[in-house]
Amino acid sequence: MLTWAFRFQLRQYVRASLWIMPVLGLVVGVLLGEVALGVDGMTGVPAGWRYTAMTATGVLTAIVGAMVALLGFVVTIGVLVVQQATGTLSPRYMRLWYRNRLQKAVLATFAGTFAFSFTLLRRIDSGSVPDLGVTLAGLAVAVSLTMLLIYLNRFTHDLRPVAIADLVRRTGLRVLHESMPRRRGPVLLDDRTHRPGGAPTAVVRSESGGAVQALDVSGLHEAAVRHGCVLVVVPLVGDFVPPGAVLIEAHGRALAPSEARRLAGLVALGAERTIDQDPAFALRILVDIAVRALSTAVNDPTTAVQVLNHIEAFLHTVGRAELRGRHVLGGKGGEPRLVLPGRGWAEYLELGVTEIREYGTGSLQVCRRLRAVLEGLLAALPQERRGSVRGELALLEAAVEREYPEPLRRAAARAADRQGIGGGT
Repeated sequence: MLTWAFRFQLRQYVRASLWIMPVLGLVVGVLLGEVALGVDGMTGVPAGWRYTAMTATGVLTAIVGAMVALLGFVVTIGVLVVQQATGTLSPRYMRLWYRNRLQKAVLATFAGTFAFSFTLLRRIDSGSVPDLGVTLAGLAVAVSLTMLLIYLNRFTHDLRPVAIADLVRRTGLRVLHESMPRRRGPVLLDDRTHRPGGAPTAVVRSESGGAVQALDVSGLHEAAVRHGCVLVVVPLVGDFVPPGAVLIEAHGRALAPSEARRLAGLVALGAERTIDQDPAFALRILVDIAVRALSTAVNDPTTAVQVLNHIEAFLHTVGRAELRGRHVLGGKGGEPRLVLPGRGWAEYLELGVTEIREYGTGSLQVCRRLRAVLEGLLAALPQERRGSVRGELALLEAAVEREYPEPLRRAAARAADRQGIGGGT
């Protein structure tokens, strides 16, 4: 029986794969080629669209060679993306880039055009020329070139750090919106009045270590209802758990070994974090890009300031969202069935500003932009979340005191500036 975790990993593999769509394109190209050969004998084409065997062979041969060359060109672009991502951006961004649907569509179109043309090419002889197929192959080349131009335009514009930061921010906020437990069916209860007490009656452990990539919340809730117990998920999505670590605690009923294995299959573990149920991973990528820009090898504080713009937008949205340290899910009768760990506002804020403060204090514009971020959050967020912001402001103040002993430079670093330098204080 395939577990939910296995199906999740399979979906992840398919979404990140760069070879499945091109292979499908090859298959579709061969099938369409056979269809074109069959239809060509039943329908005629205008005289102006008829070809000699030599002309058709030359055209299709050129198309086959061109498609192979274009496939190599797109692969070369992919290698350049990997080099830039690992050198100046963040290796974590690659998990999002692998999912680029346009790139897969371009590869599939090139592969399909190649297979279509090759299928026609092997059926040409002196007495049989697939006129309709050669014409369609030319149209396929036109479509392929159009998609290549669109891909190059997208590639040259979307590979800038600020464009990547915008994409990551929007993806993270979409995941945050979709991953709220209250939207998954079970009723969200008050976590302060529903706390399982005492030691667990059974625990579910991981067989192999890995990062917690996702949870089947509905499956866990249904299992808790079916077994008549309360299930408590121990690790947070994004945590790395070693082999043998406790994944789930059961309160109120012992679990058979087969039941424990079935529950373990509702927690997907992998080699690294994914963004599917982990909006904080988007913030992690943004911070990584900013920190990389602040390194001595890159030394580009302006890029860090641009990324801070998107970190600020992310934090403003998260700061207004309903965040809980624990999510207690139950039935309509109000009985608790599933307890999930949550990430609070303080954790998001710490993740968003700590490393940028530690690595960017030496840059005047980073200090000023970071202060503007924190002061903007202090003015806009609810009262109960301002304490964490004040704490980060105090840490920034202490870092500025250490870094800038001269009074004038210290005063300049303390000023809030939404552009870093030159935007007004």
